[in-house]
Amino acid sequence: FNVENLFARPKVFNFRDRSIGDALLRRIDDFRKILKKDIYTTDDKTTLVNEYITGAPSDDKPPLKDYIIVREDRGKLWKTQHRRITGVRAGGQGEWDGTIEFKKAKFSEVGRKNTGKVIRSVKADVACIVEADSRPTLRKFDTDVLHSKYRYEMLIDGNDQRGIDVGLYSRFPLGRIWTHMFDGSSRSKTFSRDCPEYEVFLPNGKSLFVLCNHLKSKGYDSAGTADARRKRQAKAIADILKTYDLSQQWVVVAGDLNDTPDSGPLKPLMDVTNLFDVLSLQYPNEPKKRWTYHYNDFEQIDYVLVSKPLKTKFIEAGVQRKGMYNLKNLTASDDAIENETQYETVTHWKNAASDHGAVWACFNF
Repeated sequence: FNVENLFARPKVFNFRDRSIGDALLRRIDDFRKILKKDIYTTDDKTTLVNEYITGAPSDDKPPLKDYIIVREDRGKLWKTQHRRITGVRAGGQGEWDGTIEFKKAKFSEVGRKNTGKVIRSVKADVACIVEADSRPTLRKFDTDVLHSKYRYEMLIDGNDQRGIDVGLYSRFPLGRIWTHMFDGSSRSKTFSRDCPEYEVFLPNGKSLFVLCNHLKSKGYDSAGTADARRKRQAKAIADILKTYDLSQQWVVVAGDLNDTPDSGPLKPLMDVTNLFDVLSLQYPNEPKKRWTYHYNDFEQIDYVLVSKPLKTKFIEAGVQRKGMYNLKNLTASDDAIENETQYETVTHWKNAASDHGAVWACFNF
């Protein structure tokens, strides 16, 4: 389940209209490129101050300080007077050292409760959680909102500098844990977050192996680079699965894969022998019923993929969408989609549980 707004998110990613966030990210990237210059020209210094402090309200360009913080760890970037930035002191990147940090948006308490409703409603014994901050946050959410449903939780900080990671809730004890955050080269890691492998000890004596994922988004793409990276990630997961016997072991690949089942980027994973999509098992001839996300169309981009032994134990699967905003209007707009109604407490996209549905599956142990 991609919980999306369960935890504090960078403000720049908290717009309903993605184009606003995209424009801000481009400005932040240009701002960062100037900061990395060896020598700042007069124009560079003017741009840094204007972008960070002033913005351009008339052109719908808010100051970047509303969305990022420039941390000065050593040396000084800014000239200040009475604690206010008046200009740029440093002559280039060699005269100061620091980082850009994304400011967090405040989350909605109603949204947290709606997210809890979705998680409790699917009654999962084991849950892959996408877009979580940290293990302590998972623990606190379980205690405060889920009424201590899960005894075990785990999250390893991955490669995303914004802290958007993947974690696991489990009612059963955890065993071995592997990380793949270091796969790839030092300049280009394979996984945007990680592809952790969690071993879960089930009551029947079996080990369940869960690979949690959040693949590269289609957003912020340039010349198809996001598609190419998502394909590399899908192939990497397929390679990891070669270490298992999918005809004998209980293995699950779960998460937000950010693409549709028939897409080119996901083909290396979807073509893995003895790996099955539970929504395809549930709705073999009704692909429209498998949708988990809506932007311009109803699409399945969230998955629970299971090995052959789990397929033999499969009972049913579905998508819990009641935490999504505008669900009733969305589903009423397409005759091929079954009409659904959101929770009454979901009154705005800001307090929705997520813009994703939660994929669930039930098996006979």
